[in-house]
Amino acid sequence: MNAKKSMKNGGPAANWTYLTNHTHVLICLAQDSELTLRDVSTKVGITERAVQRIVADLEVAGVLTRHREGRNNRYKINRNSKLRHNVESHRTVGGLINYVLGKT
Repeated sequence: MNAKKSMKNGGPAANWTYLTNHTHVLICLAQDSELTLRDVSTKVGITERAVQRIVADLEVAGVLTRHREGRNNRYKINRNSKLRHNVESHRTVGGLINYVLGKT
């Protein structure tokens, strides 16, 4: 099947994105540190359980910390964390967030 045809008809080639779900969750929390994980799951289009796993991954990696405030969590991003892949490890999480959100 031709890739152009597949994308045009909404086939498998149209379903991928350039950024991972980890990045999508991170961007959502950068925009609003008080979002519930349910809200994040709706915005990203994945299950709340998947968002919980991603937040746990990001915490273990030192990219974000979770603070309890009353009945809610608030998230703080370590913008100085280096990106993890060798191709982009010379860049920071903060730089990625700024780029995606159009901030300089």
